Amino acid sequence: MALEQIKMPQLGESVTEGTIEKWLVKPGDHVNKYDALAEVNTDKVTAEVPSSFTGVIKELIANEGDTLAVGEIVCTIETEGGATAEVVEAAPEQPTAETVKPAEVQKHAAPIQREKGAKARYSPAVLKLSQEHGIDLTLVNGTGNEGRITRKDLLKIIESGEIPVAAPAETITAQAPVASQAPAAAPAPKAAAPTNVPVSVGDIEIPVTGVRKAIAANMLRSKHEAPHAWTMIEVDVTSLVQYRDSIKNEFKQKEGFNVTYFAFFVKAVAQALKEFPMMNSMWAGDKIVQKKDINISIAVATDDALFVPVIKNADEKTIKGIAREVNELAAKVRSGKLKSDEMQGGTFTVNNTGSFGSVQSMGIINYPQAAILQVESIVKRPVIMDGGMIAARDMVNLCLSLDHRVLDGLVCGRFLARVKEILENITKENTSVY
Repeated sequence: MALEQIKMPQLGESVTEGTIEKWLVKPGDHVNKYDALAEVNTDKVTAEVPSSFTGVIKELIANEGDTLAVGEIVCTIETEGGATAEVVEAAPEQPTAETVKPAEVQKHAAPIQREKGAKARYSPAVLKLSQEHGIDLTLVNGTGNEGRITRKDLLKIIESGEIPVAAPAETITAQAPVASQAPAAAPAPKAAAPTNVPVSVGDIEIPVTGVRKAIAANMLRSKHEAPHAWTMIEVDVTSLVQYRDSIKNEFKQKEGFNVTYFAFFVKAVAQALKEFPMMNSMWAGDKIVQKKDINISIAVATDDALFVPVIKNADEKTIKGIAREVNELAAKVRSGKLKSDEMQGGTFTVNNTGSFGSVQSMGIINYPQAAILQVESIVKRPVIMDGGMIAARDMVNLCLSLDHRVLDGLVCGRFLARVKEILENITKENTSVY
């Protein structure tokens, strides 16, 4: 018999950790190779971790709700074949107090002690969070495997408002006399933790799911790191509305899915991004990365979560192709069949807030992208035309949130003006959906 380890896989580009949402097996269960072992939440999507071996589940190393870095052990499987020595080397069992000598205990305890010390290894996500919030990791007790500090540990500390910071000795000395001069002064109030919210009779407490936690963490990171700016432009889409309405029934009958206004907007944005590539960029600390591919992220909401699947190479697709992909991705989100790789690689986000009747909104940038465009509701309004005539026109607001580290008002204004120009010139005569 041999004991094999199942480790946290990398479920997408730039993914550094995952949270065990639900175990699908228990110790003693027999599994085949490629059988699903657990549901893991990462980057707003839940994926399944498959078994790499056929055998019997020996031990579940991680608990449900634990966040582990890519490469950390999640469970062990006992397989047929292999020598006993290989088993011990792969995953040494915890020795009992009756059989272990004191020296052996100290040898086993040393790695755990180092994990909590200054030379401990931390995942990139843990290091980034600690730097962002000024957390001294040497003062944090980890709940992960062998005392390792996880991202979940830091999020709890941040939510509580009790940030462990090692104060320099001179600072303590300098402030001591001030404290003695005002002994009756009350301590500064701490940030209220969510757990302190009073609950009254009739209130409903809703557990926060892994997906909702991932959304919250990404939104917080975006607002914390990216200096948001906002601008809006008004577009007359009367010709677009007339064209789409004239073909929608025939299109649905022929293709089997709807051609929506949103498909026209995504196509116009993709075309403008090609002409203004700086809008298709990302902040990378000491440099700005201008992305070659134009991959449009679209926001799709369910009752309790928000997913952002990606239309890859949107500039190369027709309006029909975009409409088909929007329809298919939305269906996958709502049926729970969206795959992790279908949410990866987005370079710019277009959000259809108009589907809810919104006419003006300010979106939070989908980090690490540099901008998000909100397409608001198309509203028929009286507009003063050339010559002073008043006419009823179909108008829409396009609201752009931008990362001011990457983008400035000039390029954003020109980009929006180009999107406006494209949309206002869509007619039956010069535009094909195929």
